[in-house]
Amino acid sequence: MYRYIVFDVETPNRYNDRMSAIGISVIEGGAITEEFFSYVNPEAPFDPFNTQLTGIDEATVANAPAFPELWKRIEPLMSSGILAAHNAVFDLGVLKKCLRDYGISWKSTAKYCCTVQMGRRLVPGISHSLNVMCGYYGIALNHHQADSDSHACAEILLKYFASGAQEREFIRSYRLED
Repeated sequence: MYRYIVFDVETPNRYNDRMSAIGISVIEGGAITEEFFSYVNPEAPFDPFNTQLTGIDEATVANAPAFPELWKRIEPLMSSGILAAHNAVFDLGVLKKCLRDYGISWKSTAKYCCTVQMGRRLVPGISHSLNVMCGYYGIALNHHQADSDSHACAEILLKYFASGAQEREFIRSYRLED
């Protein structure tokens, strides 16, 4: 089994070009072996909708690192396996915009898998929203909390592999540079 870096980001506003929180769960050897969480100072305004959804506001992130400082800490982790997320194109898009807007070079493409796309093939006929999938599998979830969402996504990914999903069928490549 490959090493997966399962991550989830929360955003402060409708532009989805900054993070206000990130959760990371590492899967190695068929188990979650490491977890990381941080609030992120987005250096951008919060929309009331996002604050209501996530519970994160300016006061929550006042002493949190901005993305460039946080990236120095998480880049080795993010570079250590195949990225995975629930609706991965969203989370990868936010990551791409943060890297671009802060002028941070990483790599031109990243290997990833998406548990929404996997679920549509492996468990057809139901909604593949994170809360529905967690209910289906009996996974605890504090929705729209990055640490809980990344952990739940990792649990779902492990369920898919335990049911016989072939990893190579679901690995894609995401372009991080324009």
